[in-house]
Amino acid sequence: MSELIAVLKVAQHRSFRKAAVELGMSTSALSHAVSRLEKSLGVRLFHRTTRSVSPTEAGAQFLEKIAPAVAAIGDAIDSVDSQRAIPAGTVRLNMAAATAHMLLRPIMLPFLARYPGVSFDLVTEGKLVDIVAQGFDAGVRSADNVPRDMVAIDCAPPLRWVAVASAGYLARHAAPATPENLKQHSCICTRYPGGMLYPWMFRRGDERVEIIPAGPLLFDNYTLMIAAARAGAGIAWINSAAVADDLADGSLVEVLGDWSLTEPPLQLYYPSRRQLPAAMQALVAMLRQTYPTPARA
Repeated sequence: MSELIAVLKVAQHRSFRKAAVELGMSTSALSHAVSRLEKSLGVRLFHRTTRSVSPTEAGAQFLEKIAPAVAAIGDAIDSVDSQRAIPAGTVRLNMAAATAHMLLRPIMLPFLARYPGVSFDLVTEGKLVDIVAQGFDAGVRSADNVPRDMVAIDCAPPLRWVAVASAGYLARHAAPATPENLKQHSCICTRYPGGMLYPWMFRRGDERVEIIPAGPLLFDNYTLMIAAARAGAGIAWINSAAVADDLADGSLVEVLGDWSLTEPPLQLYYPSRRQLPAAMQALVAMLRQTYPTPARA
């Protein structure tokens, strides 16, 4: 079974290295597993070059026939696993780093304390990925970025976006009175994975203002942005949950408080077409109890 999964993953990624990363094994071990299967079958399944991997004609036919059977076996294993009295196993999640920071203490750590047989395998990245193709049990994104064919449930309170700066910075620079005043300030900028600057959005009543920030620092990592704000480098725009401790102890001060923007909460999403393993069932149940809003199917 493991060798069949190995060849399917190599075919999916067209790469031994990428398949090995997903399977949690070394590239050499994966190559040996595929070679053993080829030797057992007496046919070569893949064309290999230094730059590419592609199925041979025999390999393509073999993969086409085994894929449904392997998927069915996986579903059967998931079905049995879902009947466990005590949830156990690994839950693979994909989310942004800032999201992981937000969910660690209120969700993940209490869940692990309740179910010590479960472990989380988190991959944090800013870009959106196909969680099914990449082998994740679930992902966490803002509601407008969740694919429509997924089941989605809330996993956090509504998101409140705030502008923050250190007391030291504000002692040197008068706090902005309106979003337009940010043009006279050093803004700590962030960018999308594609490189485009992340716009800052503000709302007061019916007024909405979008600012493209400018400043000497541009990051793709929220932890660096917060660190720069703490150090007095300028004003940052971030979800309030990510800086709750800083706001509480005075390391950071909110500015433009009457212009803060509240958006729908983050959602955990997962495929609806397969039986959930017991650990995922327990996680979904905990989230529905904590944030009792209707799930989207």
